[in-house]
Amino acid sequence: MNDEDETSLFAQEVAGIKPLEKSEVYLGKKGPMVDFAARQKAALIAKEADRNHLSQDYVEKVEPNDVLEYKRSGVQDGVFKRLRQGKYGIEARLDLHRHTVAQAREHVYQFTDDCMRHDIRVAIIVHGKGDRTPDPDSQAMIKSHINKWLRELDAVMAFHSAQRHHGGLGAVYVLFKKTEKARLDDWEKHQKR
Repeated sequence: MNDEDETSLFAQEVAGIKPLEKSEVYLGKKGPMVDFAARQKAALIAKEADRNHLSQDYVEKVEPNDVLEYKRSGVQDGVFKRLRQGKYGIEARLDLHRHTVAQAREHVYQFTDDCMRHDIRVAIIVHGKGDRTPDPDSQAMIKSHINKWLRELDAVMAFHSAQRHHGGLGAVYVLFKKTEKARLDDWEKHQKR
């Protein structure tokens, strides 16, 4: 079929069509008006919830009996050794038993934020070993994520698996960065000597 045939075929098909009488067409939806204030509020809530930057994707698996340890540069060896030995007083505790990975992610982020707001330096997170899961591929999932998440948090200076009396390989000591207020208090304390 050539172009002329197509044009004549089209003309035959549209021969009986009459033009619309109205010059403008309203394409609005029928129904209640949109509440933009509610949409804006929902967007703000979503943005607030989105502050949590802890990753949800791939995690390097750790085994249930692996020791978790991490130290940022600048943390003194003696400080890390005392943390590892459980010699610092534990000021806060988070228990993640019976939580999903998504719930644990939210709790860890909120817990870290709370610790920083309350000038807490040493805390413990009880994550469990994860060795009771029948599927070997699903074992130690929370523990694996804790190992990753704590490294992603700027407030965390170091962490190490706990001593046996604090939960052993199913818990981790966390050393948080000093807040500006705590740093100033220490400076003032040392000036008074």
